[in-house]
Amino acid sequence: MDMSKYKGMFLSESKEHLRSMSTLLIALEKNPADREGIDSLFREAHSVKGMAASMGYDRTTELAHHLEDYMDGFRKSGAVPSAAVDRLLGGIDLLEGLLADIEADRVERPIATFLAAGKETETAEYEPELEIISDPPPAGESLSLGDAVEPPPLSADPSSLRLVVELAPDAMAPSARFLLLLREAARLGTLLVSVPSEAQLRKGGDIRRMELTLDTELDPVRVVELLAGVSDVVRVFRPASSAAPPKRGRREAQPQTVRVRTDLLDHFINLTGELITQRYMLQTASRQERWSDVQGGLDHLARLISALHHNVLQVRMMPLESITGHLPRLVRDLARKTGKDVALRVEGEEVELDRAILEGLADPLVHMVRNAIDHGIEEQGEVVVRAWRERDMVLLEVADNGRGIDAHVIRQKAVARGLISPAQARSLRDREALQLVCIPGFSTATEITETSGRGVGMDVVKSAVENLGGGLEILSEPGKGTRMRLKLPLSVAIIQILLVECSGRTIGIPITKVERTLDLPREEIQTSGRKAVIQLGEEMIPLLSLHKILGLPKHPSEGSISVVITEGRGRRVGLVVDRFCGQREAFVKTLAFPLDSLAGVSGATVIGDGSIIFIIDPQYLLEERTVAPLSRVPGDSR
Repeated sequence: MDMSKYKGMFLSESKEHLRSMSTLLIALEKNPADREGIDSLFREAHSVKGMAASMGYDRTTELAHHLEDYMDGFRKSGAVPSAAVDRLLGGIDLLEGLLADIEADRVERPIATFLAAGKETETAEYEPELEIISDPPPAGESLSLGDAVEPPPLSADPSSLRLVVELAPDAMAPSARFLLLLREAARLGTLLVSVPSEAQLRKGGDIRRMELTLDTELDPVRVVELLAGVSDVVRVFRPASSAAPPKRGRREAQPQTVRVRTDLLDHFINLTGELITQRYMLQTASRQERWSDVQGGLDHLARLISALHHNVLQVRMMPLESITGHLPRLVRDLARKTGKDVALRVEGEEVELDRAILEGLADPLVHMVRNAIDHGIEEQGEVVVRAWRERDMVLLEVADNGRGIDAHVIRQKAVARGLISPAQARSLRDREALQLVCIPGFSTATEITETSGRGVGMDVVKSAVENLGGGLEILSEPGKGTRMRLKLPLSVAIIQILLVECSGRTIGIPITKVERTLDLPREEIQTSGRKAVIQLGEEMIPLLSLHKILGLPKHPSEGSISVVITEGRGRRVGLVVDRFCGQREAFVKTLAFPLDSLAGVSGATVIGDGSIIFIIDPQYLLEERTVAPLSRVPGDSR
């Protein structure tokens, strides 16, 4: 019987069981005699063993069976000793590695070392195996970027060293980790080429394999040892020089699976039946020219489509718990490494988001938690991850009660590194100065650690969040902790947009990027130097012309001024448009080449009259381009 068609389901369910096992173990470490927890842990391992056996994955079955037997002893004794928690967590790590091998169509990695350690002593602490070999990678392996990239050619220069580096399957923020590795490699010699490149790595993504060529005078074995010592690296090897480097093609992607409640499937069937019925009714009414019935049918059709949209979104929605489940293990391990006493509290795990947003949030969330422990908490403290709904958005916050961030220190470091001028530093409010930590290469760490301090991270977090249609806000005071707050849309495919007119063109702005809209009398426009500003509460908001930002011709206008209040460079900004054209729900399509190179354009949609409307990202436009402020009242043709 061909079991390959069940592979995706096996991987999905097995990963869920392993996540549950990690959570149970962290809880058992605090309450070792929790009988219900011990029994649940045993059942999870038993489930993985049974599924792996039915699929024919022998090493996964053997390891799961070993862990099951190991835990059976604790069912009899009634408690799990702390040393056993370490070994069990190591076994879970190895199981996750085996699942990664299965998913990548590789031979399952060896488990003999782990099993042997268990025979020698049941309390031995397990560390993942590190392979340093000199054989070419197995045929069919490919870069996780998915690109068909030709490896760099072997150099005739004996000082040129070509290496392949692989990360652990469970390594967090893999792109950021490889950026750190590139910096380490540059210390050992001259980095000639890397695949993926540094630019590709800064875009993020689940990249687990890298090829690099290094010009170095160090002994190759020493270079391999040093790179293998980088955190989360599990494999470093030199491709055989006697063989031509194999060409890499795309590995066939495994289909992803998702569980759907049966009541939702029933809703889909019912809606499909009603849509078919309504189609025939509309066709009949149209042929017989019963236009009142056509209009009524269209109204009914709109309601059916809205219901269908709602149900489709429910299928794609997943709870935040799906990416926070591993955080207790992460915090435990980081606390041990740093010698700190750190507690974790998660609130709002039931809040649901589009699965595409959750997948894009996994790495940024891990990095923010790492930052909170490494930068924020000094000796003892708490990290809180909380989520809540606010209108059509979800707010996700990572907070700590540690040392906080001193905006004055941020200004000084930014000036010292030439990122801003002293005059600019003096003009920045604290809220704006805190955003400087998101500049690539900026770091507040005084020393380099395994988790941070090399200037990689917050820029990747900010970029990832904005690519999802969200925004990042940093709130902190010295001695009062730090809060990293993300504002996220519920879905990336169907969103609410504000339609505005600019120089005769209709443009869409995601509602998540709009704080408020204003129609202002011209006399409320003030000037500050050469800039036009408005008073909003106690704050002076600078005004910028959208037509200047987009390079469009200016159309003189009369009457009130239409302003979109948004955020750019860490502060509120007013975008002046010709007029507002309403708000609507839009199905956003990504742009294909060459339109995908348009800066600040996040996608396009088609409106009712068939027109194509481009959707812009005002934050990107304000931060990436030099924007000319208004020098006089908008629309003044004098």
